[in-house]
Formats: sequence, C-alpha cells, structure tokens
Amino acid sequence: MSLSTRTLLIAVAVTATLAACQRRDEKPAAPPAAPDKAPAAAAASTTPTAYDSKNQYATVKLALPAGVTDKPELQGPLYADAVRELNQFSEGAQADLSEAGAGPNPYEKSITYSQGGESGKLFSLARTNFEYTGGAHPNQTYAAVIWDKGLKKRIGFNDLFRPGADLSVLDKALCDAANAAKQARSPGSERVSVGGKGMWSCPKASATPFVLTPGSTPGKVGGITFLFDSYQIGPHSDGDYWLAVPQAAFRSLLAPAYADEFAGAPVKAGDVTPKAG
Repeated sequence: MSLSTRTLLIAVAVTATLAACQRRDEKPAAPPAAPDKAPAAAAASTTPTAYDSKNQYATVKLALPAGVTDKPELQGPLYADAVRELNQFSEGAQADLSEAGAGPNPYEKSITYSQGGESGKLFSLARTNFEYTGGAHPNQTYAAVIWDKGLKKRIGFNDLFRPGADLSVLDKALCDAANAAKQARSPGSERVSVGGKGMWSCPKASATPFVLTPGSTPGKVGGITFLFDSYQIGPHSDGDYWLAVPQAAFRSLLAPAYADEFAGAPVKAGDVTPKAG
C-alpha cells in the first residue's frame, strides 16, 4: 500500500471517530413548549339573589336584582348582611311572641333591592325595607347603594359632590320637587321648606338616601332620585315619595371624578314613586 493511500485511510478513520464522539456529546433537543393555556373565564357568582325563611314567629325575605351578579364584591356583602339582619329579626320575633303567648299574627320583614340608574362608572340600588310587627300599618323605609364599578367600592354623598360646594342649590331643587309632588298628590296640602317650622320640613339632600336616575343619554345618568319615607314631608296617607331632580340643577356641584357620568335629562323627573302592582 502506498504512503498516500495509507494517509487517506487514516484521515477518513479519524473524521468518522470525531463525528461519532460529537454525536455522543450532543444532548437531545428539548420538546417544543406547549402553547399557553387560554385565560380561565371569570367564575360566576355563587351567591344567591334571594333568601326566604318562615316559621311560626316570623316570615322574612330578601331579593336582589340580576344586575348584581357580575359584581361579586357588592353582591356577597349585601346578601350576607341582609340575611344576618333578617335572622336577627326572626330571633327577636320569637322572643317577643313567646313572651306574649305567640299570638296568631307572626311578624314580617322583607329587604328588596331594586336597580336604579347606571353609567359607565357608577351603579345604583334602592333598598326597600318592609317591616310589620303589629299595629295599624306596616313600616316601610328606604336606603340606597351607589357603587363605583372601577374602584369596586361603595361611595357616598360626599364622594359624589365637591368638597365645599354650596349644597343649598340642591336642597332648594329637592324641596321644590317635594312641594310639586305634594300638590299633585294632595292639592292644597301644607308646603314644606328646608328648616321649616311646620309639622313637616324638607330634609337636606345630604341626609336623604338617593339612587341614580336613568337618563336620555346612553351610558349616562340624567339626575338623582331621592327616597322619602312616609311621614317625612307629609301625613302617612300621602304615602312615600321618590323625587327625581335633573342633573342640570346640580351638575356644577359634582366632584370632577364623577361629573362626566351625568348628561341629558332624566327619563322622568319629579315624583317617580313606584306604584303597587
């Protein structure tokens, strides 16, 4: 065998050996990464929208509107607080009626939340509290919830209006609405005023529960509806009053964070008290 041939064979052998060593040293390629999973859908609220309990001493009920089911931070506390309050009422009824010999008429209490106006940022609920423990007639009172959907928290009157704003403008608009509604319902009835000396007077706006009033501009609210119990501005025979004040009457008083949530006119101004049936 010639020298050149021997040299060629040695070179081929060395190349093959190096290639084999390189293959042994190489790590197997990692499998391709699995694609990211799609984000899980938001869990549906498991909090009920109704509660009903009855025994020989009391009948209690709670109702929440469907509009709260996508707001679990609001729905959960509302439901828990209301059920606790209703159960405490039932316990009190049992104590009262057991001591009195458990008469034929059990007590009644209901808490009903109804949806008010809503804007892009704000959501509102009116709360009707019905209670009967005997006597000539049941008692019905009101409360309200204003919810900031972005902050996920309740806000109050002092959040909605500017610090230091002259609220006498709003007080007068509310009192004017009250007198107009009183005359429409009971012509010739006694007029009321803020701080009046008569049997009834107009409560200040800041001390009166209110909800947002649906408006004529999509995505905005047209005013504020104030909720008056019976006896607040007239005799019980007059009933309750829900009085809507247009946003034009108080827009300049609103806090900058919420001023843009108001526009247009209320769908209905004046007396918007829900009618039975």
